[in-house]
Amino acid sequence: MMNTITLPKEKIYVGNLLLINAEYPIQIENETKLMPTEPNFPDVLMEREAINFLQLILQKIGCNDEIVPVSGYRSAAEQTQIYQNSLKEFGEEFTKKFVALPYHSEHQTGLAIDLGRRKETIDFICPDFPYEGICEEFRKTAPHYGFIERYPNDKEKITGIAHEPWHFRYVGYPHSEFISKNRLTLEEYTHFIKQFTGRENPLKIQNVIKNIEIFYLPAYSDETTLIIPEQSVCQVSGNNIDGYIVTLWRNSYE
Repeated sequence: MMNTITLPKEKIYVGNLLLINAEYPIQIENETKLMPTEPNFPDVLMEREAINFLQLILQKIGCNDEIVPVSGYRSAAEQTQIYQNSLKEFGEEFTKKFVALPYHSEHQTGLAIDLGRRKETIDFICPDFPYEGICEEFRKTAPHYGFIERYPNDKEKITGIAHEPWHFRYVGYPHSEFISKNRLTLEEYTHFIKQFTGRENPLKIQNVIKNIEIFYLPAYSDETTLIIPEQSVCQVSGNNIDGYIVTLWRNSYE
């Protein structure tokens, strides 16, 4: 038996795997699912699902207030102000490296978080998040819970953003683990997954409990039809460009 899902074209711009960069701006802002990342930081917001997994990472590594959220969701107005302030304080070269233009910032999705090691003074634009200690434990554990280090070293020409050890992006599991293991950026993963077009040609990932299939589905005109097995769990995310990334979780005995 099969189930049919109808995807309206605007769903291209919704989901955990949206590619937001200088070329592809955010199209839809959704503030309804935003919540504080922690009670002590009520102004640092993220989407609820991302917060849940962020807290699981911190619990897993035994973080005892050593890591603090610095910046989460930003409105277009706030991103504009940050960009203008950076231009005045640090100049154009620095700002282009570390601050995205309004509507081109992942922070407007509610899926991105800047983290810092707790200290008396924390730099808002470039917080300290070293490759050692509890910060490195977070970095190693994050992909198992849906997060990636979004702007790695030596990938600046691809992402358009300088190396940011403090900036993490929620994309969801198993995408996060595949991206991290293969040292990909979200730009590279978005391009890579397009070779697996349609349910007949998926990227297959073995899981202890489930078989996971991932494939790209191009968007057509106003609506796109997706047909999936009845017993599977289906997750769909737009890529913010031209289609959807579909993730099917199927029983291992199927």
